[in-house]
Amino acid sequence: MTDITPEAQFDNFFALFEQPVQFEVNQASLDQHLRLLQKRYHPDNVAKNLTDAAEAQQHSEQASALINQAYQTLSAPDSRASYLLDMADQAQNVEHSIADLDFLEDAMEMRMDLDDAINSKDLPNLQQLHPQITERLTEQSERFDSAYKNQDWQTAIDATQKLKFLVKLNADVTTGLDDVATAEHSDDDDLYV
Repeated sequence: MTDITPEAQFDNFFALFEQPVQFEVNQASLDQHLRLLQKRYHPDNVAKNLTDAAEAQQHSEQASALINQAYQTLSAPDSRASYLLDMADQAQNVEHSIADLDFLEDAMEMRMDLDDAINSKDLPNLQQLHPQITERLTEQSERFDSAYKNQDWQTAIDATQKLKFLVKLNADVTTGLDDVATAEHSDDDDLYV
């Protein structure tokens, strides 16, 4: 791994994590590089190269924050897609509303089903929603990847907008599954009190 200084370093998250500039990433490699970078920029290791302890601490904290930001950006498909569009100077419309009414109708229906399942603590319906959302995430990821490779920026932007919605929905389903499972486990514990 090449040495990275805080001044020149973190302007390309893919280079920082030694990944090719593309949508598909190797999560295991990202995780491994995260541990290596965290070790490299740990305050004890930074202090070896700097005589001023306060400067070493500040240097380490800045590097750590940027490393974590880069890791989070590259780990999630929506932020990775946005970052790639930004690198290609094509991110200007990513924050606009989704124009695909069929997608919005489907997404709102899934959102209502999710809210109903969470409110009623309906674990089977939550478990049924999860693969549906994962499938849509996969479809939009593949759509983005193809559009990005072909420099079809409008399709890439549309896929990124949809990825943002689906990633949030997926996180909410995961949280709902955890909350309902925890509540069920807690109710089981109450039986033994």
